[in-house]
Amino acid sequence: MDSSHPLHIAMFPWFAMGHQTAFLHLSNKLAKKGHKITFFTPQKAESKLKPFNLHPESITFITITVPHVDPLPPNSQTTADVPYPLQPHIMTAMDLTRPDIESHLLNLKPHIVFYDFTHWIPSVTKALGIKCLHYCTASSVMVGYTLSPARYSKGKDLTEFDLMEPPPGYPDSSIKLFQHEAKSFAAKRTEYFGSNVLFYDRQSIALNEADALGYRTCREIEGPYLDYIQKVFNKPVLASGPVILEKPNSCLEEKGTYGFNRFEKNSVVYCCFGSECTLKPDQFTELVLGLELTGKPFFAALKPPFGFATVEEALPEGFKKRVAGKGAVFGGWVQQQLILEHSSIGCFITHCGSGSLSEALVNKCQLVLLPNVGDQILNARMMGNNLKVGVEVVKDENGFFTKESVCEAVKIVMDDENEISKEVRGNHAKIREMLLNKDLESSYIDTFCKKLQEIVQEIINGVFM
Repeated sequence: MDSSHPLHIAMFPWFAMGHQTAFLHLSNKLAKKGHKITFFTPQKAESKLKPFNLHPESITFITITVPHVDPLPPNSQTTADVPYPLQPHIMTAMDLTRPDIESHLLNLKPHIVFYDFTHWIPSVTKALGIKCLHYCTASSVMVGYTLSPARYSKGKDLTEFDLMEPPPGYPDSSIKLFQHEAKSFAAKRTEYFGSNVLFYDRQSIALNEADALGYRTCREIEGPYLDYIQKVFNKPVLASGPVILEKPNSCLEEKGTYGFNRFEKNSVVYCCFGSECTLKPDQFTELVLGLELTGKPFFAALKPPFGFATVEEALPEGFKKRVAGKGAVFGGWVQQQLILEHSSIGCFITHCGSGSLSEALVNKCQLVLLPNVGDQILNARMMGNNLKVGVEVVKDENGFFTKESVCEAVKIVMDDENEISKEVRGNHAKIREMLLNKDLESSYIDTFCKKLQEIVQEIINGVFM
């Protein structure tokens, strides 16, 4: 087979913007190599994704009608439209798009479908003679730790004490969960996530029934974990590389910068927890008071905490007046990629979502790790314990942080003379240099495409559609 022959790849990510954008970033890389992409997405998501489609001649969006499911608000299409407790109902709605997806796949006949949370995709593709790849936007560190077959075989009997230690054969014994974190992971074993399907059943089927597994990472960072996953799931594991974002054509808007140019180089603390993370009111308060306590200029982009319509009404009494001219908390969308590149940003307090970490590692700002839920926790352990490129905020036995612990972590990473800071700065600089090597990314995408060709070869017998 001619390995340079273009593939037709369909993308069907979970209806959460972090997943949608991650799949689109990969689509851009694959389209640049000459492959054709069909991207299934809700209408609301499409309007947000379109500006980031760098190859509209090769990437085609097909909008999917999202059925209404009670008790979702009208016109709910992505997780951004609903509070966290209602997200499982978005999954139910996504499951109800199956007839539409089957019809499109039957007509389009792509060579392979990339998916994540829709565990029924493998049964659809097998019936149509199409291959499927489970592309995970979370780290292989998390998947190996929580979803290995050894964990799954214990089912609902898996306890929080089991989860405090890594599974047998896991490559890094330093990555562990605290009891309050393990308790949360164990509780998820009994949670339903759309269509009366247990969350872990959905994940296990999606992983075990795939023809191959893909991860947005490179072996230089997650190599041992990728090898572990390949061993325990006994199927090909592909690394797409870090998928470094192309620099946007837009400029940083002044209304979003709050005058960053007024501040000295590396002096500003930037804090952002992404589009999905909603804090409890008391933790929101501790976070913003911690930013104030640092005495440094800061800019925080946060969702309103639970029970509040805006961030302004959730701010502590007198806070805005005390930090006027030096700090701001913003409740809307911000140009994070451009903010992280700004020379005044010296520290980034991140919830440790995979996308945010990818953006942070290629910039010079120092990392303060403040995970909230799920894979963010294990991402933080890898970044803090294994790679040592950031400092994690200390929490108590119940998982709560204080304004003092936030302030302390910021002061450590922003102190040039602190020994811990020196170590994380040095490690971060090395990884940044490695990730920005253009040959690295090109090599990964080339290898990724070659392996995709090998996966689909057996079903198309060298005849491309």
